[in-house]
Amino acid sequence: MDEPRQLDGNAIGGILLEVFGGEMTAAQGCCAACGSVSAMATLVVFRSGPGDVLCCPACATVVAVISGLPRGPRVHLVALHWLEPPR
Repeated sequence: MDEPRQLDGNAIGGILLEVFGGEMTAAQGCCAACGSVSAMATLVVFRSGPGDVLCCPACATVVAVISGLPRGPRVHLVALHWLEPPR
C-alpha cells in the first residue's frame, strides 16, 4: 500500500474555495486540542484514499477531514474550535 502524501494546507486551497466561496488558505483557525492558532495553509494535509486529513501543525491532532462526494466536497470539522475567514 502506498504511504499517504504529506502536504501543506495550500494543497486544499481549491476545495476550500469551492466550499466556502472565497480564498480560505489565509483563514485563521484554532485547534480545539491545543489552542494553537494557525492559517489553513499551514495545516498538515495527508492525501490518501477517499479524502484528505488535515492536522494541526503544532500538535498533529486531526482538525478536519475533506471527502469527495458525488454531489461535491464535504468538510467535516473534527477539532477546529473556530475558523475566521481572512480580512
